[in-house]
Amino acid sequence: MSEQAIKKASVRDNKSASREWLDHVPKPLHGWIVPIIIVVLWQTVSGLGLIAETLLPAPLLIAKNFIQLCASGELFEHLGISVYRAALGFLLGGTLGLLLGLSTGLGKVAEKTLDPSLQMLRTVPLLAVIPLFILWFGIGEFAKVLLIGLGAFFPVYVNTFLGIRSTDAKLYEVSRIFQYTKLQQVTKLIIPAALPNILLGVRLSLGVSWLLLVVAEMMGTSAGIGYMIQDARAYSETEIVFVGIIIFAVVGKLSDSAVRLLETRWLRWRDTYKG
Repeated sequence: MSEQAIKKASVRDNKSASREWLDHVPKPLHGWIVPIIIVVLWQTVSGLGLIAETLLPAPLLIAKNFIQLCASGELFEHLGISVYRAALGFLLGGTLGLLLGLSTGLGKVAEKTLDPSLQMLRTVPLLAVIPLFILWFGIGEFAKVLLIGLGAFFPVYVNTFLGIRSTDAKLYEVSRIFQYTKLQQVTKLIIPAALPNILLGVRLSLGVSWLLLVVAEMMGTSAGIGYMIQDARAYSETEIVFVGIIIFAVVGKLSDSAVRLLETRWLRWRDTYKG
């Protein structure tokens, strides 16, 4: 056996040894290993009394408050309102971002007239426009949905535009050979080629929507997970604050996983590095 073959075999053995312990854990639980370790350490530190409960309550205390909020129905009421606001804002901003991204990506006139202004607006911090939103629209539901929609707009717009302009020019030549119409080029060539970027924009947009939801619900409201967190903070109920944070994390992860599932189904044709 040559020296190069021996080195390859050694590397292969090291990789298999490093993955051996993970093979004994079911695949659905791989992502839970780190959170479980953190929770166990957290509970141990809290149980030993090394940190005050008002600063970092124990996981068991947080779970107890979570069960109480679920039993009273208060948590589901706040969660339903928050999901409604986030979904409405995301649909508004995401749809406009997709349409304008397609327009500027496909048309040079739209790119030259619209894209510079949109790129300039993209650099304005969203928190800086909150005072204007309050002055113009008050603190009602419309202002909250509009703020979330504004944040959800730019990730979809930028990635849609990038996806269209990243399409291989050789594919256009092939479509001309097959005498594709403009509509067929858009539906059978451009959108499928830009789909990875569009779905990436959707994932980023969902994350921004949840982020701005918290800001919007702290502007002035009487319901929602953000309001629940704000109210708990006023009364130093740190465990309820953690319940709200965990709810945001779980719902955000579920929405992100849903988009990743769509990526898996719609982008099976991609042959990319899997790690």
